[in-house]
Amino acid sequence: MDENSVERPLLLSRGAERVKKTPLFVSWAKWILKFVIWVIFLSWVALIFFIPAEFVNEAFEKWAQLTSGTVFGITGSIFLVFSGPVLIIAFLSIAYLLISGEEELHERKASTKPRFRLWTFPVLVDGPFGVVSASELIGIVLFVVYVIWAVYAYTTQILSVISQSQLTLKQKSCFILEYLGLRFGTIGLYCLAFLFLPVARGSVLLRLIDIPFEHATRYHVWLGHLTMQLFTLHGLFFIIAWTIEGDLLQEILEWKDIGVANLAGVISLAAGLLMWMTSLHPVRKQKFELFFYTHQLYVIFVVFLALHVGDFIFSMAAGGIFLFILDRFLRFCQSRRAVDIISAKCLPCGTVELMLSKPGSNTSSPQFCSFLVYLFLPYLILFLLDNVDLRYNALSFIFLQVRELSWLQWHPFSVSSSPLDGKYHLSVLIKVLGEWTEKLRGNIMNSSEADLHLQPQTKMIAFVEGPYGHELPYHLMYENLILVAGGIGISPFLAILSDILHRTREGKPCLPRNILIVWAVKRSNELPLLSTNDMESICPFFSDKLNLEIRIFVTRESQPLLEEGQVHEEGQLHEATNSSPPMSDSYSMSVLVGTGNNIWSGLYVISSTLGFVILIYLLDIFYINPYDISSWWYKGLLFVICMLASVFIFGGIVVGLWHLWERQNAAKEACKDDGIMVEKMQNHEIVAHKDLCQQKLVSSTNLYYGSRPDFKGIFGDISEKWGCVDVGVIVCGPPTLQTSVAKEIRSHNIRRQCHHPIFHFNSHSFDL
Repeated sequence: MDENSVERPLLLSRGAERVKKTPLFVSWAKWILKFVIWVIFLSWVALIFFIPAEFVNEAFEKWAQLTSGTVFGITGSIFLVFSGPVLIIAFLSIAYLLISGEEELHERKASTKPRFRLWTFPVLVDGPFGVVSASELIGIVLFVVYVIWAVYAYTTQILSVISQSQLTLKQKSCFILEYLGLRFGTIGLYCLAFLFLPVARGSVLLRLIDIPFEHATRYHVWLGHLTMQLFTLHGLFFIIAWTIEGDLLQEILEWKDIGVANLAGVISLAAGLLMWMTSLHPVRKQKFELFFYTHQLYVIFVVFLALHVGDFIFSMAAGGIFLFILDRFLRFCQSRRAVDIISAKCLPCGTVELMLSKPGSNTSSPQFCSFLVYLFLPYLILFLLDNVDLRYNALSFIFLQVRELSWLQWHPFSVSSSPLDGKYHLSVLIKVLGEWTEKLRGNIMNSSEADLHLQPQTKMIAFVEGPYGHELPYHLMYENLILVAGGIGISPFLAILSDILHRTREGKPCLPRNILIVWAVKRSNELPLLSTNDMESICPFFSDKLNLEIRIFVTRESQPLLEEGQVHEEGQLHEATNSSPPMSDSYSMSVLVGTGNNIWSGLYVISSTLGFVILIYLLDIFYINPYDISSWWYKGLLFVICMLASVFIFGGIVVGLWHLWERQNAAKEACKDDGIMVEKMQNHEIVAHKDLCQQKLVSSTNLYYGSRPDFKGIFGDISEKWGCVDVGVIVCGPPTLQTSVAKEIRSHNIRRQCHHPIFHFNSHSFDL
């Protein structure tokens, strides 16, 4: 690779002069919002961390008593302290996202000196947590320290009380067990406050810190194990105490009006244990459908938890649960729309390519407008009328359902096309591995055969959730990229290549100029996947602007095979595909998604939250206080009903208006043109130059048969070739591949010399 072939980053090349610097007041607004968010978050975490301390707990109880005489009572006091900060941060996050737009990408420049980053430095690469970065390890340690500290603080308190009491050994044992069981439940509630935040796919909180859902699910898994361990100890300690007292059956079946309802707690814990057991890795890996269906018991778990502890204790964890309900309702509304399958292709390697219809992309840059619409209603109206967009980037993914195959199963797939590939379509590559994907391929093949014989086609109707993913396309922020793929893991990297080539052609902000693709496949029949992108038609003369090298490792073949008269020679990556025509006559993907229009999604969150406060206020004023409703379990049920009603009613109104706005703009787009297929460039100069570029691409593509990637040698070679720079490494493949790459990155970063690069590990694998 000739390091002098590209003299400067693409960000500084043509088109860079169009990048405008962010106005000063917008920068100040962003800084203030960030500062306030951090203050609120750290204060909230500090309260949860130190509340086991006796003096903090006493201060909080005094404050709760002082505010208990208000309209919302003690429930309002606890909700404001423990759940209010999460919702306030969500509001501020909406404002931050509105005024940010893409200027962070526009203003990002390649750093002159490489530096380590906690998020991309792998620390643990083996073990139950998988590959863990330095930031993630800090988070794990903090949670573990919190649990140990809380158990220590509560144990100290109970021993102090026991030492001053005159009780028998049996009474002391039962008292200690029940008190510790109660405190384990309290600690579990604090962990529950975080548990639902990572699984809200379009959450503004995840978008604020730019952690996509596929990464956040691992945090949900870790928190789920910790939370269920605490709740299990909570229930176990009480069961042991009740057994010692001889009242086990009576206590389990007890349902108090004043106090906790034990039977409701038993039902909630049973649902939680069933979800927990079926989510363990061996069960989840072998029986995914069992895991998926039993995980829907979270509804039973949450509702009966509220019945068990009542409204004021449940409000400790209500903030995160409420944001999850908001996201779940929006996903439900989006996924009701059938989506056009523009085309379907069955590749010989056993991979299916689907092209789905999406609304027209809006490439305008609304940062300045976004700030104004947040302040002034007239600008809001103009913004809503002028901006129609389904926001995503090349590293996004979607959830896909095909009802001809299953009415319940949703499967995640990485997007294999760039947002710039076409205004009206989005593509995914699906590897045929299981029963669902095998049925999908069979239906497509049957449809093609029916069309050949002039018979009615077997129609398939697709439903889509998403796209989801990173808020900013971080692959564009590295001047040097290493893309490591295993098998179908090449799919998102095709989107990355396409995205970089489009931006290079159009002069959009884009840093990458040195790209190395390392791809490990089992058989050579998978090689045609790389040719699904016609790079020369996307960006003529791209080889003069990018240093692109491709290393392909065919692990289960020792030499090129001769199949049906076609030799898979080095660099020959094309192979025929079997395609089918459009298979449905419905609509494009809905933009009702949390990562879509920031204005509408912000209004949805704000209106639902205000609606919840209004419903609780009306309930207290006209029902609970006048009729002296005091049953804990009943008030807990009313609290949950208000949460749901606020989302369905107040949020539903916004979603309905959003949907009407979407349909109106979709009709406008349809009137302009049908715009389904991507336009092909027809330039004689390009055609004349194409053969030369193909030759350059072939010369930069190396095929290795019968071997696996030697990452030690690859990273060592790159260290000498690229020098002292930041290198972004993105891995998409099985856990073993991620572990191998992470080990080498950690090793090279620890032992690096001053003239060697710093490698930054990024995983793009979705593994539930």
